[in-house]
Amino acid sequence: MADIIAIASDHAAFDLKAALAGWLRETGHVVLDLGPNDTGSVDYPDYGYMLAEAIADGRATRGIALCGSGIGISIAVNRHPAARCALVSEVLSARLSREHNDANVIALGARLIGIEQAKACITAFIETPFAGGRHAGRRDKLSNPSFSKEPA
Repeated sequence: MADIIAIASDHAAFDLKAALAGWLRETGHVVLDLGPNDTGSVDYPDYGYMLAEAIADGRATRGIALCGSGIGISIAVNRHPAARCALVSEVLSARLSREHNDANVIALGARLIGIEQAKACITAFIETPFAGGRHAGRRDKLSNPSFSKEPA
């Protein structure tokens, strides 16, 4: 089964979302576009929550979250324990988010990043495997927080 990439945005990132969804499809990826469908004002938390739920229920294996800065929607996505969303703006962070943190969602700021840089970040995010090993236990803690324990 092919990886399915879910993508969601707010109104500020609608144009970037549409361009990236088209590019992903052109490059052979299956895309689940969660909206919005136009530039009318929407609340980014709603779309971040929808994206996280698509990861959690298995409709998508990876996600791309977009808003004006990327900050708000990344916070919304990360409210769900099944989501590990990293806000990135350059390729090294995108690669490390996968390699060290096994990020399953990346967030990008439409007002802060150009289309070519966004494509480069997404390419690194898609192509980089999780390193596992010493990072696996840390990754597991991200999805299973224990706030009352002393650090290991």
